[in-house]
Amino acid sequence: MANASSGRSGGREFSSFSFLWRFAATLALVLATYNPTSHSYFHWVQEAVTGDGGGLVALHYFVGIVLVIGWTILLVATRSSLGTLGVVLGAALMGTLVWVLIDLGWLRADTVTAVSWIVLVCLSLLLAIGLSWSYMWRRLTGQVDITDDDQ
Repeated sequence: MANASSGRSGGREFSSFSFLWRFAATLALVLATYNPTSHSYFHWVQEAVTGDGGGLVALHYFVGIVLVIGWTILLVATRSSLGTLGVVLGAALMGTLVWVLIDLGWLRADTVTAVSWIVLVCLSLLLAIGLSWSYMWRRLTGQVDITDDDQ
C-alpha cells in the first residue's frame, strides 16, 4: 500500500517527458489505425477485402482486436478525465489553434492529405491530454483527482 502522505502517486513524478511518451503512444495507435500513407490497419484490411489480398485471415482479426483494446483504453481514460465538455473544449481549442496557424502561414492545409495529418495529430494530442489530465490538474491546482470506485 502506498504512503498517502508522501504526496507522490506510485513514486513517479509527471514531467514533460511523461507527456511526450503518452503523445507518442497515442500517435502510434492513431497512425497504426489509419494514416494517409496507405500503411495502416485500415488500408491493410481494405486491400485484403477488395484487392488481391486473399480475404481476411486470423491475423487481421487479432490486430483489429488489439487496436480496439487500445482505442477503448484511450477513449475511456480521456472521457473519464476530461468529461464530455472537456473533450469538446479541447477539440475546439485545437481547431482554433490550427486555424490561427493556417492564418499565420505556419501551417498549410491545402490538400486532403495535409488536413488528414492535421486531424490525426490533433486527435492524438487530445487523447494524450486525456491520459495526462489528472497529473496536469494536480500540478495546476494541487488537487488530487481520485476516481477509483472499487474500494
